[in-house]
Amino acid sequence: MNPALTHVSTLIEAAGVTVIVIAALVATIAFLHGGLVSADWQGALRRYRANLGRGILLGLELLVAADIIGTVAVTPSLENLAVLGLIVAIRTFLSFSLEVEIEGRWPWRRDEAMRPDARTQL
Repeated sequence: MNPALTHVSTLIEAAGVTVIVIAALVATIAFLHGGLVSADWQGALRRYRANLGRGILLGLELLVAADIIGTVAVTPSLENLAVLGLIVAIRTFLSFSLEVEIEGRWPWRRDEAMRPDARTQL
């Protein structure tokens, strides 16, 4: 077991949790401010969900990085690898779900939404 990597993993994990908490607080304050100032609560709610989702995504990426470093820090075993694989799979699924919720489309279809329809060019 490498104690330096364990400490790095713990720090990155704490950073991930901190990012999620701060993002939740900032998104909530922006939601309340936007709703009270403009009285457009539906628009404020859409922005709130998008901002909160982005913060959660960033925090999840840091947590996955911490898990990978934490797994490298301990003595490698098939059990540790299986646990890491399961954690990464769950967090990846959550990331994709949040991305679809925020953007309204699959991440790999982002380019299609930006380019003009091919049928209009004929």
